Amino acid sequence: MFWKLLLTSAVILGAYLVIRARMQRAREAQGVAQPRPPLVPRGTMRIAAYVLLSLMVAGSALLLLRNWDVDRDLVNVKVVNANTGGVVSYRARRGEIGERRFTTLDGREVRLAEVERMVVEPAP
Repeated sequence: MFWKLLLTSAVILGAYLVIRARMQRAREAQGVAQPRPPLVPRGTMRIAAYVLLSLMVAGSALLLLRNWDVDRDLVNVKVVNANTGGVVSYRARRGEIGERRFTTLDGREVRLAEVERMVVEPAP
């Protein structure tokens, strides 16, 4: 959550600096204001933009890789019939489990009835 706030603040600050620079250039073109040296050298701002872009791309790639790895985890899925109390166990990948259905490791698609409940446990 902190990183989202930090990123939002950085974007707002960047937009503010860009708008301020454009307004300053417009005043200078009209001859109203004296030119001032920039707050941040041009090369430094470019490097900061590339670093921020690289961090965003790397963070997105890490998040995608982590989610892909979690989806490939093997889990035990127990289907419990609420009326009879019968339990049937299956093995599946976490990414193949939906709301009321899942696909087992051997390719069978299991759909749960209204009276059945699914219990997902980590594989031993």
